[in-house]
Amino acid sequence: MKFSCFLPLAHLDNEHIAAEYNDPKWSESKIYRKTGIRSRRVVKDELVSDLAVGAAKRLFDEYGIDRNSIDFLLLCTQSPDYFLPTTACIVQHSLDLPTSTGAIDFNLGCSGFVYGLSLAQGLLSTGAASTILLIMSETYTRHIHPMDKSTRTIFGDGAAATLLDKEDIPRIGRFVLGTDGSGAPNLIVPSGGMARPRSVDTAKETTDEDGNIRSMDNIYMNGPEIFSFTLRAVPDMVRRTLERNDLSSEEIDMYVFHQANRFILENLRDRLEIPEDRFYIDVEETGNTVSATIPIAIRNALDKELIQEGSKVLIAGFGVGYSWGATVLRI
Repeated sequence: MKFSCFLPLAHLDNEHIAAEYNDPKWSESKIYRKTGIRSRRVVKDELVSDLAVGAAKRLFDEYGIDRNSIDFLLLCTQSPDYFLPTTACIVQHSLDLPTSTGAIDFNLGCSGFVYGLSLAQGLLSTGAASTILLIMSETYTRHIHPMDKSTRTIFGDGAAATLLDKEDIPRIGRFVLGTDGSGAPNLIVPSGGMARPRSVDTAKETTDEDGNIRSMDNIYMNGPEIFSFTLRAVPDMVRRTLERNDLSSEEIDMYVFHQANRFILENLRDRLEIPEDRFYIDVEETGNTVSATIPIAIRNALDKELIQEGSKVLIAGFGVGYSWGATVLRI
C-alpha cells in the first residue's frame, strides 16, 4: 500500500472564524479547546475532481507509479462534481488513465476509506483488478453555512490517494462493517437530491437555539446524537475487529480512527484504554476531512515514523449514515 494526500491551498484558521463571529463565547482558544483544531484547509473554486487528481498525481510522482498499470479507480465522495456523470470518469480522463480502467464512485462519508479497502480487497482477490487507485476526496465546506458554528469549526477539505495491488491482499485484515440508517437525519444536507430539490423555500435561513444559521441547502449535524452514536458503536466495533483478526489490543502498533475531532477521539481512547503513544490524533491543521481523514493520518504518521513497515494498524471509520467499519492493516 502506498499513500499520498492533497490539500487545498486556502487556510481557514480559528482566528479568522472568531473574528467573523465576533462572539466572546467562540474565541480562537475556545474553538481549539472544543475541537482540537487550529486550522483547516478549504476549497475556493476547486471541485472534488480537482483534489482527487491532485492526490493521484502526487502519488504517481512520489512513488514513480506508471499510470498505465492502473486498471481500476474507486472514488469515494459525498460532494461529486455532478449528479451524473460519475466523478470517477472525469478523474480517469484527467489523469489519462487507460480506457480499459474500471471507474466508479461510491457515496460514503467517515467510514468511506474502510469500505473502499473492502471493495478493493474483493476486486483484487477475485482477479477483477490487479492494481487499484483508491481515492477519498471531499469538499464538505461547500455544504456549510458560514454562520453555522457547529459545522464550520470542524470540517475541512482534502483528498487522499492509495495504491493497492495483489501483494496487498494479505496485508488487509478481516472487516467489521455496520449500518444504521435510522441515524440519517442527524447528519444530512436536507435538500438538493431527488427527495427534496433545491428551491426558494429550501434556501430560507433559520437560526437554531445556539445561534447557528443554516438553510435546508446546508449541512445539518446533531452533534450530541452523533457523539452518542460514536460511543455506542465504536468500542464494540474495535473489540470485534480484534477478535476477527485474532489479535489482542497490545499487538496493535497504532490505532488510527476517523479524525472527527479531538474531543470524540480522546473519549474513545479513554473508553478503550488505549495508551496515548499508540493512538494517533491528527486534526490540528486539517480538521475533519471526512472519508480522507484516515489515509491522511496514516501518511502523516508514516512521515513522522510513528508507523513503519510491518506495523499493525487498526483503522476505524464511523459517522454519517450511520455507517461504520474497521479492519487491521499490516503496513
